[in-house]
Amino acid sequence: MIGIKRYMTGEGHAAPMRVLRYKTLYCTEGNARVLVDEKLYQLSEQELLTITSGQYHQVQAVAGELLALDFTLDYFCKNDHDIELIFHNGLFCHFGMTEVITMGNVAYVNQLFSQLERELEERPYQYLLSAHALIELLLVEINRHKIASGAEIWKPDALFLRFLEAVRDNYPNSLTVADFALLLGTSESKLNELARLHTDKTAQHVIYSLTISEAKRLLHYEKLTIKDIAYRLGFNDPFYFSNFFKKHTALSPKAYKKMMLT
Repeated sequence: MIGIKRYMTGEGHAAPMRVLRYKTLYCTEGNARVLVDEKLYQLSEQELLTITSGQYHQVQAVAGELLALDFTLDYFCKNDHDIELIFHNGLFCHFGMTEVITMGNVAYVNQLFSQLERELEERPYQYLLSAHALIELLLVEINRHKIASGAEIWKPDALFLRFLEAVRDNYPNSLTVADFALLLGTSESKLNELARLHTDKTAQHVIYSLTISEAKRLLHYEKLTIKDIAYRLGFNDPFYFSNFFKKHTALSPKAYKKMMLT
């Protein structure tokens, strides 16, 4: 539901792990090296990463202190405002656009993390409600610093974000845009309108993009055959999956897997 952990010098993960929560990694002192999906990030003091549910990550090295906060979507998102806050300015982006954010107002940010840590350790009356409010303040602060760095303001629509979550949760079912519209209580035209607004792509191409991202993760990190990966992503024909992957990446699944192992 929600958790916080401090990584100190010399601590980290033995191997990459799949994040099934929304996570922030904040370097309070020194530096840290973190792998997220295919990319390696170097964090210095006062720098922060956000990791989206479904991504793989590995804290490879810490020389100082790294604070990790994670929470589930169902805990934090009680309404459309909460959903939109998580994805505001692409903080937790489904399209693998993780970036390092330099934080200012350090005393305040550290105070928020400390208060969260205390609430979760002591569990006073209504601590989950208090923790929710503290996470909200933290996300607002992260957004402010991202905008201050020159990032373009992006205000997502909650329905579009629910669509992204639904795609991620239904890879094996091979749902169509019409299926997702029915599932979300909307229309195909509305999903296409929102997809074009937020990504300049059709809803179908958004599904393709997310499917390719998931395929890359499975090829890189899971000990699965290409046939197994095809079935997990809703392809009845592994040959069709291989052609689909090559069309969107210019590499066959086998070639991509080999490249990531070198």
